[in-house]
Amino acid sequence: MDLGSYKELFAEIKKYVTLQVDYTKYTVTEKMVVLLSATATALILGALGFGVLFYLSIALADYLAEVLNCQWGAHAIVAGIYALLLVFVVIMRKPMIVDPIARFLSKLFLKPNE
Repeated sequence: MDLGSYKELFAEIKKYVTLQVDYTKYTVTEKMVVLLSATATALILGALGFGVLFYLSIALADYLAEVLNCQWGAHAIVAGIYALLLVFVVIMRKPMIVDPIARFLSKLFLKPNE
């Protein structure tokens, strides 16, 4: 092999490495966009859901206060419902929260690119 073919080979290797680096950058950017858009969607839906839940809680407390004729009792019942929901979420946090997030991230970052 002469010097010209070594230069040609080196140029091709350099071009290949540059293309691989660019491809990696684009792949990481695409996956970050998916991750950030999912996070933004979850935050927006969470905030809207919190607002709806807040007003439904007020409506339930007002209804119970009217039925029970006891304002503090109605609010205590609503607080008890939230306490039960909290206990349920703490007990079920792995299948409800941890597993879906781990599954989403593993599919996002570990699946082969099409």
